[in-house]
Amino acid sequence: MSRTIDANVLVYASDAESPHYERAQEILGRLAEGPDLVYLFWPVVMAYLRVVTHPGVFVDPLQPSMARENISDLVNRPHIRLVAEGRRFWDLYREVTDAVPVRGNLVHDAHIVALMREHGVRTIWTRDRDFRKFDGIEAIDPFV
Repeated sequence: MSRTIDANVLVYASDAESPHYERAQEILGRLAEGPDLVYLFWPVVMAYLRVVTHPGVFVDPLQPSMARENISDLVNRPHIRLVAEGRRFWDLYREVTDAVPVRGNLVHDAHIVALMREHGVRTIWTRDRDFRKFDGIEAIDPFV
């Protein structure tokens, strides 16, 4: 079974002040060990890098090199696939956004859902409840 994770799981795992820190660390540790296939999408990686290095978000943001190293630790594992948009992406994005009115913050979520469909990923682990608005995927909140 393949799955993906949202940026919030990665962010919580880098924020020792978060009440979700320990659980996020546990989740990442389990995913990093494998053997299940995990897809990591570029927009999620970029969102993580943007948030954890931002001084307006964290009192003590990560240095960019440390944030990049966190991502490298994941993507260098053989069962983790770092993937991007392919030839079918735009048609899938349009399909996703025809079914759910998308604007503002939902644009990013629809982007991830279209990538999930393109790569055959059904499950996303996320704290973001907005993913539940989209049909054909399963959004699991691993923090409840």
